[in-house]
Amino acid sequence: MLLAIDTGNTNTVFAVFDGEGARLGEWRATTDPKRTADEYGVWLKNLLDLEGIKASDITGSIIASVVPATVHSLKGLCEKYFDVQPFIVGEDSVDLGVEVKIANAHEVGADRLVNAVAADAKYGGPLICIDFGTATTFDVIDKDGNYAGGVIAPGINLSLEALHMAAAKLPRVAIERPEKVIGSGTVTAMQSGIYWGYVSMIEGMVARIREEFRTDMDVVATGGLAAMFKEATPIIDWTDQDLTLRGLYLIYQRNQGS
Repeated sequence: MLLAIDTGNTNTVFAVFDGEGARLGEWRATTDPKRTADEYGVWLKNLLDLEGIKASDITGSIIASVVPATVHSLKGLCEKYFDVQPFIVGEDSVDLGVEVKIANAHEVGADRLVNAVAADAKYGGPLICIDFGTATTFDVIDKDGNYAGGVIAPGINLSLEALHMAAAKLPRVAIERPEKVIGSGTVTAMQSGIYWGYVSMIEGMVARIREEFRTDMDVVATGGLAAMFKEATPIIDWTDQDLTLRGLYLIYQRNQGS
C-alpha cells in the first residue's frame, strides 16, 4: 500500500492507496511546521487502525509539500513508523514524467506540478488547471503534457480575511453565491465582490491565457470551492477533487523501483 501526503499551506492530507490505485482512506490535519514525526505517527496510526490498515501494510510513500519546514517531520514519520523511504516531489531524483518549461523549475510549488501530472493523464493537454486553495492558482499544461507556467492570485479566504482585517466596519462573511450582483447591504455587497469578482477573474484570466498561448484550452478546477464556481461559469469544463492525490499516486508508480 502507498501512503501519499499532500501538505498545503492550510491543511495536510494523508491518503492510502492499494496496489490498483484505489483509495482506502483519507485524513486531514492542520498544517503545522512544529508538529513532530512522533505526533504525526501516533495520530495517523490510530486512524489507520480504525480502517483495519496496519503499519506493516504500507510499502511505499510519497510527499508533496509547499511548506518546506514540514518535510523533515513527515519524512521522519514515514521512516520511523512505516519503515519506508519516501519520494519527495521536487527533488531531482523524482521523475515527474513531464518537463517543467520555466526558467527555475524549483520555484514551482510541488502541488502545482502534481496537479499538472494528474490533469494531463486524465484530460490531456493543452489544459488550464485552476486550484482554489490558500492561493488561487492557474497552471498551464501544453499539448505534450509539459508544465508551461502559470498564475498565482490571492485565495478567496485570504481575500476575505484581508478585507475584515483592513477595514474596521467590514465583518467576516461566509462565501456564498448572492442572488444579485448589486448588494443590498454590507454583507451581501462583500459576498458579491468576492464571489462575482472571482468569477470575473476566472473568466478573464482564462481568456488571457488562451490568447497568450494562442490556442483553445479546456479548464479543470480543483480545491474545496471548485464546484461552487463551476455553477456560475461555463468556462470551467470539469471539477476534480482527487487531482492532487491521484497525481501523487501516478508519480509514485513512475518512480517505483528506480
